[in-house]
Amino acid sequence: MLRGKHREPGAAVPVSGEAGDRIAAIDALRGFALLGIVVVNIAYLASGHRMAGLAEPWFSAPLDWEVRWTVTLLFENKFYLLFSFLFGYSFTLQIDSAARSGKAFVPRFLRRLAGLFLLGVAHAVLLFPGDILVTYSVVGLVLLAARRLPARAAMTCAAALTALLALGLFLLAALALLGADASGMVAGDAAEAARTDRALGGSATAIITEHVHALEKIVILRVFFQGPAVLAACLVGLAAGRHRALAGVCGHTAVLRRIQLVGFPVGLVGALLYAHSTWSGDGVRHGAYHMAGQAVDLLTAPLLAAAYAATLLRLLPAAPRLTGALVPPGRMALTNYLGQSLICSMVFTGYGLGLVGRLSPMTVVTIAVAIFLLQAGYSRLWLRRHRYGPAEWLLRWLTNARRP
Repeated sequence: MLRGKHREPGAAVPVSGEAGDRIAAIDALRGFALLGIVVVNIAYLASGHRMAGLAEPWFSAPLDWEVRWTVTLLFENKFYLLFSFLFGYSFTLQIDSAARSGKAFVPRFLRRLAGLFLLGVAHAVLLFPGDILVTYSVVGLVLLAARRLPARAAMTCAAALTALLALGLFLLAALALLGADASGMVAGDAAEAARTDRALGGSATAIITEHVHALEKIVILRVFFQGPAVLAACLVGLAAGRHRALAGVCGHTAVLRRIQLVGFPVGLVGALLYAHSTWSGDGVRHGAYHMAGQAVDLLTAPLLAAAYAATLLRLLPAAPRLTGALVPPGRMALTNYLGQSLICSMVFTGYGLGLVGRLSPMTVVTIAVAIFLLQAGYSRLWLRRHRYGPAEWLLRWLTNARRP
């Protein structure tokens, strides 16, 4: 989809693009990642128990557990990695775009990161403390410092960072077995979960206060766990962007097939162990087991995420309707990401219907899919008349220091 031009919604969208064009494969992957992200995030928006790392005690039917297991197995810790990969890949495109236009890249990118930071803080305080935009704004500073890093070195750094983080989790698991369980730093108990539900169902002041309170633990999670994983995925995206891997995706069938052959079996085995460690057992030994499961998932989730991406990239050239459905929400990824939290807040918190803790896991997942379908349709309509999504327009204004 060319910049500055509009296509009819039913028109075929080319998967690859030349320099200066939007690469539809990137937008389609973003759209696909949005679906996975809302399926995961909505559980934390719908219940204080999930934010505390617990299952809602009043939903214990077999179907409830099947849904929890499915989301943990196939969705958790996969799709934010895909988004992070695309953040790193797009970073290389922005460098090239600045070079072609003759504009200084660093000041422009710093303004972009500042914009992401401000949007992320507002998002975390008002709507969803699990925001990842602030993380991207910090990781972006590391990418800026590493922008001249060769592709091989970027991949080596990503692998080393992932291995060190996994080793740290294995050490925490060992310490938990010895009686020094640190899981309470990022998780809560049933009493805290019930208090969170009451707060989220209350006034706007109570909701914001609860979000700020939750940030105390989420900051620890971001700094020591998810943040390094995001950086590793961004470095992989940086390496892929060096080779413009997504610009000629139709010519990489053999590589994509190998990613599938390795990523699916290894990734699914790791995800199965992670899901089992999340939803079985209790006590200190379970805390140790869960940390070990997280370490394994940290090592294998990137492979499963890559297998998902490879499968979609192989489907896109032969499925123009699928491409056409995923590209519009992907082009408005920032708007839709923030919109997901806004819609969920209106459904579950005291901002709107106040249904926090009242809906079953199956109902919650159904709402997540409905939100994505609504956004996909709305994005197509919006892009008929506008070049950017609302949040993208605002971020572009902040980035360029002038109104688009």
